[in-house]
Amino acid sequence: MRSTLYLKFIIMYIIFGFLSLFTVATLTAGLTNGPLKENVSSSMYREASLVAADYLPKYFSGQITASDVHLQLTGIESQLGASVWFVDRNGEVISSAQSETYPLSPAVIEDFDPAEGGGSQYQIGTYHDLFKEDVITVVAPVVYGYSPNGYLLIHKYVSDLEDVQKILMQAAYITLIVIFLLSFIILLGFQFFVYRPLRKITEAATQYATGNLDYEIPVDTEDEMGYLSASLNYMSSQLKDMEDYQKKFVANVSHDFRSPLTSIKGYVEAMTDGTIPPEMHEKYLKIILFETERLTDLTQDLLTLNEFDTKNILLTKEVFDIHEMIKNVAAAFEGTCTQKKISIELIFATKYLNVTADKRKIQQVLYNLLDNAIKFSETDSTVTIETTERGDKIYTSVKDYGIGIPRNALNKIWERFYKTDLSRGKDKKGTGLGLAIVKEAIQAHGENINVVSTEGVGTEFIFSLPKA
Repeated sequence: MRSTLYLKFIIMYIIFGFLSLFTVATLTAGLTNGPLKENVSSSMYREASLVAADYLPKYFSGQITASDVHLQLTGIESQLGASVWFVDRNGEVISSAQSETYPLSPAVIEDFDPAEGGGSQYQIGTYHDLFKEDVITVVAPVVYGYSPNGYLLIHKYVSDLEDVQKILMQAAYITLIVIFLLSFIILLGFQFFVYRPLRKITEAATQYATGNLDYEIPVDTEDEMGYLSASLNYMSSQLKDMEDYQKKFVANVSHDFRSPLTSIKGYVEAMTDGTIPPEMHEKYLKIILFETERLTDLTQDLLTLNEFDTKNILLTKEVFDIHEMIKNVAAAFEGTCTQKKISIELIFATKYLNVTADKRKIQQVLYNLLDNAIKFSETDSTVTIETTERGDKIYTSVKDYGIGIPRNALNKIWERFYKTDLSRGKDKKGTGLGLAIVKEAIQAHGENINVVSTEGVGTEFIFSLPKA
């Protein structure tokens, strides 16, 4: 592609030039031949009619002599470059004038017929074989006494028109050459504004294909090429970020799987080889069960996120009471809240409040948010769940008065496997996928979720759902 596209454009340019030259050569001659004959013959006929009507009748009235007529005919011959004859009604030549290239006029035109041209103003031929080559002949009657007493004939070689036609052809060829040379500017424009930027973009695509995502396209024009280059540069940065994210993702998954598996393997080996005595097996079996539950939760969360990543997730939307769901989710944490002496306060806008959403996924959203709120709350504190009705939206708030989230971590909490240092120290069971699942679920409904948090004061998550 690096050379073929430009070569094709040059070949098309050359072909265009030859086709244009061929078209001018074949069409111009044919298109100008007829109009030239019409134009010249009309000019000859107008001149002949004017003289025949205004001047030559005076010859028959005796006002002018044959010498005067000859002088007039000589003027016409000089003006038109033709052979001019003045004849009577029988075809006898009264006077004539012609240049050296034309033969002398005969004394009498044999078989003279002024109407032999029919309805046409002119006729083309050798005119009674009096000329060696074709001439254009026009005949104008000289009327005296209400009848034609004579005729004025003007003959002009057809070959004279070819000289005019050659001049026109030369002008056409020169114009064509100038246009062809000027159009070369288009070829140069294609070279500088299309081909060179396109070659740089092609080089960038090759670099990206080989894995060099740090390559930037050096095209910064304000046109489509510049926009394409900027888009590809943005795409490469996104792919690079995605590559870094994938490496981080794999590292996190490996770490979160390796830790419990290492613990399980170590305890099982210790129990098998007798390092751990039988009376301690129950204690370490509970630890193994705990680590197994961590692996199960991690696997389930990964499967849930994969379901969202397919972008083809089908939501089973239905109408349900959000208050009833909140009560059921809160009841599921009764044991945990009793242990930590945490109370859950429910503040509902109305007794019943129906929403339209995927019931299972919203239940998971509430579960994850409430689980986080309880996890990071201090002992003897309160977690508040509140609903608010605004227009056609229902807003649900889950608020705790715990340790809060550092300001520099607020934009990262939605990332997969992200855990603040505080969260790692406070809870070893978390997978770091809960909030990522929450955000994906809410966005799948076309809704939004926001977080407001102050470190040491508490955190509040608010999400919206459409009112039924």
